[in-house]
Amino acid sequence: MGVRPEVIRVLIADDHRMVRQGLRTFLELQEGIEVAGEAADGAECAERAAELEPDVILLDLVMPGVDGVGAMELLREAGSTARVLVVTSFTDRRMIIPAIRAGARGYVYKDVDPAALAAAVRSVHAGHVLLEPEVATALLDSGSNGAADQGPQAPALTAREREVLVLIAQGRANREIARALVLAEKTVKTHVSNILMKLGVADRTQAALWAVRHGIAPEDQRPLT
Repeated sequence: MGVRPEVIRVLIADDHRMVRQGLRTFLELQEGIEVAGEAADGAECAERAAELEPDVILLDLVMPGVDGVGAMELLREAGSTARVLVVTSFTDRRMIIPAIRAGARGYVYKDVDPAALAAAVRSVHAGHVLLEPEVATALLDSGSNGAADQGPQAPALTAREREVLVLIAQGRANREIARALVLAEKTVKTHVSNILMKLGVADRTQAALWAVRHGIAPEDQRPLT
C-alpha cells in the first residue's frame, strides 16, 4: 500500500454562515483537504484554532467584534502555527496592508474559482506567499507598507543571503531553497533569520516585498499567482 498523502486541515472564519457553507462545500470536494471547523468572528477563530490546531485558516477581514487583523494578533499571541489565507471581497489598501503586516500568507477574493481556492490553500500550506496582483501592487506602491522602507542605505547582506532573499521573493519554502542552493534546510533557516533581522522586517512576506522594491528581485518574480 502507498503512503497516504498528508491531509491539510482547514479552519474557516467568516461571519456569514452561507459563505462558510460555500467554502466548506468547495473544499470538501478537494482531495487532501479537510475542513476541521468554522468560526463566526475573530475571537472564536482564535479559540477554535487553539482547539483544532488547523494547518490553514481561511479568514475574512471584516467581522463583528474581533476582526480579521485582530484574530491574527490573537493567533500570534497564542503561538498558533496555522498559516492564514485571507478570503475577502475588499481591495482597499487600508485593509490589505495591516493584514499582510499581521501575518497573512495569502490574499484571495471570495469569488475565487473552487480549484484556484484549493490551489491557494495548498500553496500557503507549503510555505509560499500568495498575493493577487492588485494586492501586491498596493503594497509595492504604498509608502507605509511596513518596516522594509529603510531609506537609501541598504543593509549589508552577504552574497548567500541575497541568493536566499531572491528565492524568498519567488515564494520558495525553506526546503525548496535548500534544494536550489544545495544547502541544509537548517542552514537556510539560519539565513532567513539573519535576513529578517538585517532588513528589520517581521516575516517572509515583508522580506519578499523589500526585495522587489529595492531591485534585488525583479517585479516579474514577486510572489504572485
